[in-house]
Amino acid sequence: MAPTTRTAITSLLLASALALAAVGCGSDAESASDDTAATTTSAPTTSAPTTTDAGDTGTVVIEGSDYAFGNVPETVSVGTTLELDNTSDTELHELVAFRVDTDEPLDDLLALPQDELERQLGIPTAVLVQPPGAPEAFAAVGDGTLTEPGRYVLLCTIPQGADPEAYVAAAQAAQGGRPEGFDGAPHFTLGMAAEVTAE
Repeated sequence: MAPTTRTAITSLLLASALALAAVGCGSDAESASDDTAATTTSAPTTSAPTTTDAGDTGTVVIEGSDYAFGNVPETVSVGTTLELDNTSDTELHELVAFRVDTDEPLDDLLALPQDELERQLGIPTAVLVQPPGAPEAFAAVGDGTLTEPGRYVLLCTIPQGADPEAYVAAAQAAQGGRPEGFDGAPHFTLGMAAEVTAE
């Protein structure tokens, strides 16, 4: 991926992750476009964790599909590195990891009002991005390593149906701000959310 494209996506993802509202955060239909309102009025269904334990420090490849994370273990060792494998043929996906202190159930957490959700999530510890068809993801924030013990929430905040090339171009034009013209629901509101605990 060209450096300018990587820089644009990095800026965009930081803006998205730090202000989830910038891409239509939440599950309330008033913030979604007409064609996604029915989908976002109910609580999102999150990806179910597997019972896999990473055991010793290593690497866990999280599968990103339309619209779920797969191969997410319930627990991993501190120091485990997460990688993203985008299996979609059409959608840009990301894995944004937030270390959270709350024990609130994930669906309840994601249903919080925007300002409370942002407060609970804080700043992402890792952002991994992979366009469709790209051979591998790149790290926009961190390197995917979970360096502290605790609960991590994993989200994809990319809007549904966003053309990857158009989205990157809009991100470049927005210079780290909100890209305009993308009204799709954020992928996490469609189920692309999961959690893992580092022990």
